[in-house]
Formats: sequence, structure tokens, C-alpha cells
Amino acid sequence: MRASEQEGTYPRPLMCREQWNSLDGTWDFGYDDADAGERESWFSGHAGHLAGGFDREITVPFPPEAPASGIGETAPHPIVWYRRRIAHETLVPAASSSGRTLIHFGAVDHRARVWLDGRLVAEHVGGQTPFTADVTDAMRPGATEHVLVVRAEDDPADLSVPRGKQDWQERPHAVWYERTTGIWQSVWTETVPDQHITDLAWIPDPQRGVVAELVLARPLPRPLTVDIVLRVGDRVLAETSTVTTGRRTRIDIAIPALRNGIDREALWWSPESPTLVDARVTVRDPGTPECADTAHTTDTAHTTDTAHTTDSVDSYLGLRSAGVGGGAFLLNDRPCYVRSVLNQGYRPRTLLANSGTAELRREVELIKEMGFNAVRVHQKAEDPRFLYWADRLGLLVWGETGAAYEFGTDAVELLTREWLDLVRRDRSHPSIVTWVPFNESWGLSDIAHDPAQQQYSTALAALTRALDPTRPVLSNEGWEHTDSDILGVHDYAGDAALLKERYGDAKGFAAVLAGGGPQGRVVSLSERQTERFAAGEAPLMITEFGGLSLAGGDDDFFYTQTSSGTQYAELLGALFGELRKSPLVAGFCYTQFMDTAQETNGLLFPDGTPKLPLETIRGIVTGVVDGEGTKGATGAEGAAGG
Repeated sequence: MRASEQEGTYPRPLMCREQWNSLDGTWDFGYDDADAGERESWFSGHAGHLAGGFDREITVPFPPEAPASGIGETAPHPIVWYRRRIAHETLVPAASSSGRTLIHFGAVDHRARVWLDGRLVAEHVGGQTPFTADVTDAMRPGATEHVLVVRAEDDPADLSVPRGKQDWQERPHAVWYERTTGIWQSVWTETVPDQHITDLAWIPDPQRGVVAELVLARPLPRPLTVDIVLRVGDRVLAETSTVTTGRRTRIDIAIPALRNGIDREALWWSPESPTLVDARVTVRDPGTPECADTAHTTDTAHTTDTAHTTDSVDSYLGLRSAGVGGGAFLLNDRPCYVRSVLNQGYRPRTLLANSGTAELRREVELIKEMGFNAVRVHQKAEDPRFLYWADRLGLLVWGETGAAYEFGTDAVELLTREWLDLVRRDRSHPSIVTWVPFNESWGLSDIAHDPAQQQYSTALAALTRALDPTRPVLSNEGWEHTDSDILGVHDYAGDAALLKERYGDAKGFAAVLAGGGPQGRVVSLSERQTERFAAGEAPLMITEFGGLSLAGGDDDFFYTQTSSGTQYAELLGALFGELRKSPLVAGFCYTQFMDTAQETNGLLFPDGTPKLPLETIRGIVTGVVDGEGTKGATGAEGAAGG
């Protein structure tokens, strides 16, 4: 397979194997409000003697609060159980006579324990991050059917748990929505060799090549060879073979075609030209023939010699750089004006989950059709398949995480661990160009005067840069910045004249910096942060604005209400227009993509219908009408931006 051309159903698009089976679908399900399940052995795994309080069915991967799950119960239930019977040939296909059987979970909110045939095979903490259970040794010998059981715990009253927009109150209020408990991303299985690839990352350098970082499952009793082939279409860009003696390998791959300073731009990834490079990675015994070069025409997903089995995976990457400088966001070292929209990623029938790859692709397409070149996925880590479509279709993404709502030892530990896992999960997606670990001081409510919270904000930003030094990082999105590479400001002024006053010239924004900020919170908490902005090292972006509602009701949440389509279009155009005219603003993010629950400030109604014709929205967003426009009308100030 070519990973860049997959149909988008594979749950882990950056590391694909051809042989896999989805476990999504109908599972047994039960609530455990008394926390009796473990004492009563609900995990008991003999298919003929099933135990437990599984009194209903659920459709995975939809959470029980979502209508699509078949349950739709939104009352708090901190502990839930899942059970599924799985045919032996689903876990161990006939063609796989040896190796390890893995079951992958895309996301289970928040704590999970997993049993197969009554044996505990995995424990995980982190409601947005994937994990894997190796069930090989747990499968009951000779069984034709196996029983998979999952216990998920997510206490809505525990504010130390990263939850994002999931409400801690019984009913949704303001900008918080229904909860998501338990499984909310795909569950799937694959059989792999004993020695197999567990992690693969790409670090691009658009001037010279790419670095591959590879992790193997087990220590190596003897050296292995890693073959990597990079292609664009049928054109081979690079081939390399490296002998490795350890589980972790870092391979520097030069791409000769990048030496040509003119032609190489055709290989660069950007929203306007989202070129993806396919990669086949093969691990083999040094004595076996090289197999990577023929991987796209023959089935070498699992290569076997008499000594041991090797592994092959298909991946892809984008050759691009992301940074800041000269008061601008830089894509491929050139100024790129960011036209972004806030996407909550909550959907009426599936809540945090989604109905599948077609829905995710259509969201990316709609965002681009509206004239945006970027999206800020707000307060959640989105399904990797959304990022795949952003990679393939060309959409910049700001990577974010769900916030906790208190500060303390547990909150720091939980969010830090989950955030680092998310950065590792997503750092190879070329679409992701910015990291946002904190939003509006959520979980850092006293950061303005608490040194410990300031240190946490600064430290997590620095830790993010240590793990991934290739992208800008915001220490706190919206206000109260401590050490941000972009000075993101939230401003929900409903009067375009106020935006002109604040951002129309340097004097106006100096007053904003010196005062209480547009939303009553100071913009910068450190002298160094202010100096970085002044030096052009931290460009100004208005990263939340707008929030207009079209004839919203009394129970709806919005920032500014309009009473007619005409008024809505005029005010929308005025707000966008003032930001585009600003000589200081390097980009913006409009709130928001779609009406979400009681929050009615989307450009689309909840069913996806645009509130204005798409061509009208596009003209307002880009400033281009009949072929003529203003700053921000194209993706970049230079030729190769986005």
C-alpha cells in the first residue's frame, strides 16, 4: 500500500500494515455505579461462562452518552464495562502461524483496564492517548472464541483529570458540553512478528532530507538491518540501509533532489501543494535480501527467514518547516498569513467521536472551501484520521489537548504525561505546525500571581520544545503568556472599531499590552515575553475572535448576537476586514466552525448547513472578491507558503 493514498479507514495512518481487523461494532455493555465489577469478576473470560452486569449493547467506538452508541444516556456514570466475543481467526488469521497478536485502543476516557479470556493484559491512564495490549499469551489454548473485556473509569467530579470541553456539572452549560466516557476511538487488532516496529517518527529538513526515528519491540540479540525507501508517486527519492544494534535507531536520510534550490520546492508540503512522500520501512536480518524496494508491488508486509521474522510498515511524511520570525509565522522559511477557524470536534450524534473517515474528510474540505488554511482543534486531541486528511488535502493544524480545571500535583502529572504522549503520537504529521498545551489559563487559574503555575506553564512549553524543537509552542493560549513563540490573543469584541483601535497600529496594541487585555486578563506575564514580541520573535495573532450567532435563542451561548443574515454577513465581514488590515497581526482564528450544542457561534448550523453561501464566507475570510483582495488573501506572503 501507499500510505499517502489510503482511503482513511486505517486507525493509525502514519504506520500502516496491510493485515488488520476492526473490532468496532456491537459490544456488550454495563454501568457499574457501585464499583462492584472487579470484586464480582465481570472480567471472567470463558465464553461459555460469561459473568457480569452487561445488561445492554453499545456500538463502539461511540461513547454511551452519544446517540450513535445506541444508548444516549447522559447522566453521570463514573465506571463502565465493555465485553466482546472475538472469533479466534479474527485475532490470529490463518496466514499468521507465528508472531504476536495485538489489540490497539485509539482512546478510552480516562482510566482503562483490559482483560482477554479472564487475564489482565493492559492498564492505561489518559483519555486521549492510544495504547496497545499484547494478548498473545492470554488467549485460551484451543479456544475458537475469545472474550475481550474493558473497564473504563472517568469521574466527572475529578477536576485534576484532563477533560477539555466535557462538563463537570450534571448538564452542559456555557461553553462546556456532554461528557464522553469510555471508548471513543477505534479498537482494532493485528498480528505482528515477534520483533516488530512499535514507533516511527519523521523529522523533516526541506533543504536536505529527513531523519527517521525507529523503535523496536524487543532488545536485539544480534544486529538487524533497517531498509527505508522514500517515493513520490513512482519516483524514488532516496533509499538507505542501516545496521542497528539497539531498539532505538535514528537514521539520517539525504534526499538528493533537494539539492536543487528551485526544483525542490515541488517536493515541499504546504496547504496549496500538500505533497506527501511515501515511505516503506523494513526491518530484516542482515543476511536476507533487501525487500524494501519492491514493497509497493509485492506483498512483503511480513518477511520471514529461517532465523526470525522481520517487519515492514508503510508510512508517509511531508517535507516542510514551521517557525516564526520577523513578526510572522513562517512556513518553509517564508511568511505565511494564518487564516484559521476553531473546531470543537464535538458532533451531534457522536460527541467527541466521529462517524468515520468520510465525515472527517468532509470537515477538512469544508474548512478549506470556506477560505481557511488552518484549523485549531480545540480542547481535544482529534482522531489521527482527521490529521491524515489534513496532511493529504493541505490544512495547517494547531495541536491542542483537553485541559484540567484545577492545579495540583495530580493535575500536573496527568496532563504532562498525556500531553507528551500526544506530541509523540502526532509529531510526524506535516499538517501540525503549532503546539498548544494550555488554553486561557484553564488549570492555571491563578497564574497571574502564582509562581508555581507560571513555572508549570513555562516548563511544559520548554519540555514540548525538547521533545519536538521543530514547531512553535504556546505556553498559554489567549492571555497570560509566560514563554510563547506566538503571542495569541483572544478578543471577542463585537464592534470592528474596537479591533481597529487595538490592532490598527503599534500605539493601540501597546495600550493592550500595558492594560488588562481585551478579555480582562493581561496578555504577557513576563518581561522576556514582551521583549520577544517587540523583537518579532513572537508574532501577534488574534487566535479567538468573532463568536457571532445568527438569531440565537435565550438558552444559547454566543458572544455577539445578530438578528438577520444581512446583519450577520456585514458584521462578520467588518471583523475579518479589520484584522486583515492590521500591520501587526500575523494571523487569526475565528470562533467557530460549527454550532456545537448550546454554543451557537458557528459558521455552520449543527447539521453542517452554512449560515451564508460558502462563496460568501470564503470572500469574507480571504478578502478576495472578484479576484481582488487584501493582506491575508493568499496563504503566504511568499511563493511557497500556505
